[in-house]
Amino acid sequence: MVTKKPRRTAERILEVTLDLFNRFGEPNVSTTLISAELNISPGNLYYHYPAKDELINSLFGNYERELGELLGAADNVRHVEDAWLFFHMLIELIWKHRFLYRDLNDLLSKNRKLETHFQSVLESKARAMRAVLAGLQFGGALKMEAREAPPVANSMVVLMSYWLSYEYVRNPRNALEPAQAGAALMRGAFHVLSLLLPYLESNSREHLFALAGKYQEMDS
Repeated sequence: MVTKKPRRTAERILEVTLDLFNRFGEPNVSTTLISAELNISPGNLYYHYPAKDELINSLFGNYERELGELLGAADNVRHVEDAWLFFHMLIELIWKHRFLYRDLNDLLSKNRKLETHFQSVLESKARAMRAVLAGLQFGGALKMEAREAPPVANSMVVLMSYWLSYEYVRNPRNALEPAQAGAALMRGAFHVLSLLLPYLESNSREHLFALAGKYQEMDS
């Protein structure tokens, strides 16, 4: 039991830090605030995470692992409904770790590990997007020339990377609050999938609009 306590404390620190980063933005959250929120001494916090960058890197490591597991499901996408579920889950994961995207440029400029690892994240997302396109084509949901797939896949990655910035500009005071999550996730998934509209077969196109409309009604 004694050997497990530090691990549980470290996990709790990460949970609270993630919540604070998401709520206020990483640049606005100090280690003093984190320790106060946890009701522990700064020394206890430093025992587990001697620097703020270690907190950031640990949270990013969690995100990277979860993302890797999720991107593996790209190979199973064959139809629009598969794609809708996949992108909704992907956008939901980004939302869960939204501080990374909310403060992306600032974080990358200060943290060398994130700078290099985020490049790998982009490459992994691009590969997954190409797999999604290939799967949808194999399933008969879309028609696309081979030369069209890479730029469309890259555009999908760009949208996922900066979708939260768009949400923030739309509603700076409330966009990143938990109460906005449902509508934001739906919009994010549809933003990405809407790039496929020119390539989708007519039935798949109508199905996509129906799915988006259904989720919009549920959220209203």
